[in-house]
Amino acid sequence: MASETVVAREDRFDWFCETVSSDVMPVMLSTRHTADFRAKFTDLDLGSVRLSALKCSPVLSRRTSAHVRRGDPEHVQLALIAQGAFRISQRGSESMIAGGLVLTDTSRPSEGASAGGPGEAIVLQIPRPALPLRPNRVDRLLAQNISADKGSGAVLADFLKTLLTHGPRCRPEELRGMGAVALDLATACLAQQLGDPGEAPAEARAQETRQRIHRFIENNLGDPVLTPQAIADRHNLSLRSLHALFAGQDLSVAARIRENRLERARADLARGDLSGQPVQTIAARWGFSSATAFSRAFREAYGITPTEHRASALHA
Repeated sequence: MASETVVAREDRFDWFCETVSSDVMPVMLSTRHTADFRAKFTDLDLGSVRLSALKCSPVLSRRTSAHVRRGDPEHVQLALIAQGAFRISQRGSESMIAGGLVLTDTSRPSEGASAGGPGEAIVLQIPRPALPLRPNRVDRLLAQNISADKGSGAVLADFLKTLLTHGPRCRPEELRGMGAVALDLATACLAQQLGDPGEAPAEARAQETRQRIHRFIENNLGDPVLTPQAIADRHNLSLRSLHALFAGQDLSVAARIRENRLERARADLARGDLSGQPVQTIAARWGFSSATAFSRAFREAYGITPTEHRASALHA
């Protein structure tokens, strides 16, 4: 389930500190902005893992040995610094993170501080036993800057942001499924950072590859030659391997391309600012080279023609 709290009053800063200490872990928070302190805290129960997002005025965070003794969820926390910059230190390492990922361990003292303005962190809380990587190797990554601009780090970062946006409206069983995906992507990302992607379990590697392919499809929907073969070639896979990768998923690769194209075209047909554009122009924008094929696919998916949908949407 999802919970969300917004704090925007001076007399609530202490309450905010108590909320973080009880819902995440015991920690001391301080700020120079008590007079105009603002914060938003979101928590998603994903079953095997949890997702917490904190967006707030600049704060200093300190977790001492006493805090660890008082309460330790025995998690590793993989945080995406989505806004601002944050300095984090733990186990003798210190990094300044802005737009990247950083790993910390709740069983060790740590210190962090916002650098400058307000910050936002999206934190994936992973129970130690749930992370299928050797602890002594994972410890090497603590308080290190992990890039979220490319590769598995970018895939994970995109997924966490999407999950934070849409997760509060998901059903509990959907959230549990997303938790399994998040854990697989985090595992693949950390294994990649350790220089041994093969250390991640096979399903974690497969999940990371699927997410990378999903992202590629989204970015290339307008290309009329976006086909399963083109996707397989781009990702150094055989066509057979690509189909095997998506076996058991809700949609095949071809079906996902078709569904995403139809959704984009359907949304554009409902836009008033595009009402002067021919249906075929919109269809072509999203990779449909044949007006007849587009109309047939649209009717099969939505039960009405593109023209009927446009008329209904624009006169609603």
